[in-house]
Amino acid sequence: MNLTRRARGLAVCACFGTILVALGVPAWVGAQDADRAPVTRDTSPQTDEELRERVKAALHKDPYFYDEHVDVSVENGAVVLRGFVFSDGDLRNAIRIATKAAGRRKVVNNLTIKQGGRR
Repeated sequence: MNLTRRARGLAVCACFGTILVALGVPAWVGAQDADRAPVTRDTSPQTDEELRERVKAALHKDPYFYDEHVDVSVENGAVVLRGFVFSDGDLRNAIRIATKAAGRRKVVNNLTIKQGGRR
C-alpha cells in the first residue's frame, strides 16, 4: 500500500487516539469546555470505617496473601497495618495491596516479619 505522507500521518494519529481512549486518557479540553469541571471518578471511601473495611477486604481477597495475622486500622486519615507476616515478599504484598485499596491515603507499615511459616 502506497500512502502519501499526509495519509500516513492521519493513520498514525488515529491509531494513537484509539490507544489513548482505550487507556482512559481524557480528551483535550477546548475553550468552550473551560467552564466545566473535569469529570473524575472518586472511588475513595468516605469514612474511616469504610476505608478500613475496604483495605481489610482487599488483603483478604488476594489469593497469594495470608491476612490472618494482619490488623488494619485508620488513624488520623492514614491506614495502619499491624501484626506480622512470614517473609519480605508478604510484607511487600501487604503494603502493595493496602496502598492500592487506600487510594490517595497514606499507608503506615507497623508489620513485623516472623520466621517459621504459617500456623
